Amino acid sequence: PTQRQTARPRPDNPSVPVPYSPAQEPQAPLAQALLTMPLAAGSQALLVQRLDAVLPQTQCTRCGYPDCRTYAEAIAQGQAQINRCPPGGAEGIQRLAAISGLPVLPLDPAHGVESPRALAVIDEAWCIGCTLCIKACPVDCIIGASKLMHTVVDDACTGCELCVPVCPVDCIAMVPVTGQATGWQAWSEIQARQARDSYGWHRERLVREASENDARLAAKAQDKLDNLASHSSLTDPDVLAAKRAVIAAAMERARSRAPSAAPSAQVNETLTTPAIAGPVSPSGQELGDAGHTGNADPS
Repeated sequence: PTQRQTARPRPDNPSVPVPYSPAQEPQAPLAQALLTMPLAAGSQALLVQRLDAVLPQTQCTRCGYPDCRTYAEAIAQGQAQINRCPPGGAEGIQRLAAISGLPVLPLDPAHGVESPRALAVIDEAWCIGCTLCIKACPVDCIIGASKLMHTVVDDACTGCELCVPVCPVDCIAMVPVTGQATGWQAWSEIQARQARDSYGWHRERLVREASENDARLAAKAQDKLDNLASHSSLTDPDVLAAKRAVIAAAMERARSRAPSAAPSAQVNETLTTPAIAGPVSPSGQELGDAGHTGNADPS
C-alpha cells in the first residue's frame, strides 16, 4: 500500500489542505504537579487516574491488558511493572516511575520495542469489506461497511496495530509517519486525550448496541410467546402450552444473565471520566492544561 499524506486545513484558507506531521501538534503541557505531588495513604483511585493520564492511550494491549486504564490499575495494585508500554517508550516509563515511586526500568522486550509511530493504511484494491478491522479498532477510526471498501481516518489512528492480524487478505500495512521520533516524541498530550475520548465513545457504543440487540431479541421472543399459535404449525393445546413454558423459561434465564444498567454506566464512567480530568492540585482542585487551577474542559 502507498502512504497517504496526512493533511490539515490551512488556517487562513480552510479549503486548502497543508501537509501535517504529528510532531507539529501543540503539546498540552503535563503539569509537573502530576508527576511530583505526594499521594496520601489509601488514595489508590487518584493514583490510577494519574498513571492513566501519562499513558499514551493507544489501547494497543501490548502491555498484556485490555486497555491503558486497566494497565494503570494493575500498576497501582502492584500486579504489573511500569515497563510494558512500547508506545510510551523510555519517557513513558520515566513518567510512570515518577508517579508510582517505582524504579525506572528498561522497556521489557517481551512486550515490544520503542519505535516510530505508524498509521494503518488499507490497500483499498484488495479490501473485501469483511468489517473485521472495524470491529477490532478500539477508537473507531476505520470507516466502511460490509462488502464495501474500508478506509482509515489518519488523524484518529493510534497505531495500535490491532486491525492488522484480523485482516483475512493481509491488506493492511503499518506505515511509519514520525521519522526518527519515537515514544512521547512522536505522540502528543492532545492526541492522547483524543484517543482516550474516542475509546470511551467506542465502549459506550458497544454497550448501547448490545443493549439494543438484547431489547430487539427480547421483543421478538415476547411476540412469539404472545402469538405462539400463529407462529407455530402445532395445534395441540397441551403441546403449545409446553412450548410456551419452554420459551418463557428461556426468556427468564436470559433476563437473569443480563447485566444491570448500573454496572455498564459505571464502566463507561471509569473509562471516560479520566479523559477530561486534569491533574489535581494539593487542594484537590483540577489543574488545566497549563497547570492552573480551574475546571477541566470536557471538549
